[in-house]
Amino acid sequence: MNNLLTPRPPAEQFSLQRMEAIYDRMQGAVDQPHRHDYFTVMLVEKAGGVHHIDFTDYPLGERQVFFISPGQVHQLVTEDRPQGWVVTFSADFLASNAIPQTFIYNLNLFRFFGESPPLDVNATTWSRLERTARDMEACLPGELVYRNRALGALLQLLLIYCNNSCTLDSRQFDEQDTQVCLLRDFKQQVEVQFRQWHKVADYASDISISPKHLSETVRNLTGKTAKAHIQDRLVLEAKRLLSHTDKTAKEIAFELGFTEPLHFSSFFKKQTGQSPTAFRAG
Repeated sequence: MNNLLTPRPPAEQFSLQRMEAIYDRMQGAVDQPHRHDYFTVMLVEKAGGVHHIDFTDYPLGERQVFFISPGQVHQLVTEDRPQGWVVTFSADFLASNAIPQTFIYNLNLFRFFGESPPLDVNATTWSRLERTARDMEACLPGELVYRNRALGALLQLLLIYCNNSCTLDSRQFDEQDTQVCLLRDFKQQVEVQFRQWHKVADYASDISISPKHLSETVRNLTGKTAKAHIQDRLVLEAKRLLSHTDKTAKEIAFELGFTEPLHFSSFFKKQTGQSPTAFRAG
């Protein structure tokens, strides 16, 4: 088994492709499970099959929007020629167009871990998304002055349309709310430090608050404790490494910051009900 988890770098900072063109270029072949180091928005007008995202299968249908974050492992398996668009953009693209990453995080459309179901939109919203995608296509020729600025503005508009169709708790979108800022900082730190920091106290110390305050804030906004978020991220990465690499359970344990492989095996079995070996075999 090869290591499939090396993130694929972007060919360019921003791209827009028709799903039909990608399917034709691949001659209908299914790509391997993989992950990117850029953001992806998949606008599915119509498709049959399934989208695998980090061990969860989402049936493909009509008027769906998928949001794939850097680092997520995904695989699209289509039964026929899909219709829609795939938009990709890098963190560098955001920075060069003065789009703060807090805008992306506060929308809460992209999930770095956990379930990532598609956003189902109504006909009116889909019409807006389709029009925006076509406007992006019109901006792609290189001779357009301020091309990237135009694409950046359209990208923000596309995400705002999606956000307006989202049924998530609106409290999570208030950038001025101190609890929202705290949750955002915690989530970002978990993504960066989960291999080294396994305790809520580690993150609380970094943010300069008490562990109790951090746990209460995270649970208030997400319904899950801070400890559960940390554990979920560790389990997800363990599953990725067990499924898509040749690394032994011992190697994975050390990579994820466990001082003893036995501790990792006990933790994994407690969280999933299976030993690492059984999970890999299954």
